[in-house]
Amino acid sequence: MVVADVQERAGKELAAELGDRAAYVHCDVTSEDSVASLVTSTLDNSGRLDVFYANAGVMGALGPIARLGIEDIDATIAVNLRGVILSMKHAARAMGPQRSGVILATASPAGVVGGVGPHVYSATKAGVIGLVQSVAAELRPLGIRVNAIVPGAIVSAMTADILTGDPDDLDGAVAALGPSGLLGRPGVPEDIAAAAAFLACDEAAFVTGSTFNIDAGYCHAPGDSPFATGDWAEPVAMFEAGRRRS
Repeated sequence: MVVADVQERAGKELAAELGDRAAYVHCDVTSEDSVASLVTSTLDNSGRLDVFYANAGVMGALGPIARLGIEDIDATIAVNLRGVILSMKHAARAMGPQRSGVILATASPAGVVGGVGPHVYSATKAGVIGLVQSVAAELRPLGIRVNAIVPGAIVSAMTADILTGDPDDLDGAVAALGPSGLLGRPGVPEDIAAAAAFLACDEAAFVTGSTFNIDAGYCHAPGDSPFATGDWAEPVAMFEAGRRRS
């Protein structure tokens, strides 16, 4: 198992937590040389690559569309979309000859619902979904499955930074997200890990080109079912001109 990240301290800590089976490799997904080296070193050490999860992402450029800085735009695209393209390119290079493998990528509700994320971030995450579908079609004959995971409001350093101003204040993120949780709690990293583990395992052998929403229904079932609760808690049928049948 290889933990690859541009954040050395966090990456090394996670690898150490996972034990001897894990190693940390510095990787900057905006650099093709860095991504290629990651895959090559993994092949050299393990002989094969079975699962590649392209999870790197940043909020990136924030603000009104008319005032966004082009350098910030380019940097956001470089991490969130170009980085996923490079990851898929070199993962496919490794998996093609063995004719098997799983590639996963992280998208976002912002990629499918307007107004819930920054402009460039939203565009890149929509791009990830389109990329997953396109690459899945190409790699399917090689036995390589490609899927996207769409996390909802998950407690993480990114959400803690957005909500509290401190990326280390995970408890603050839990407190902020908890009251609005559609299932009565915020999402946690384990929820995403469970989805990734399923998509990577043989039980998901018939799943490719799909988008898995791990969001408590936020994207597709955000409402409270108004015609089954409150004034409509008792069954009734409504017909023409207000006629009802209880």
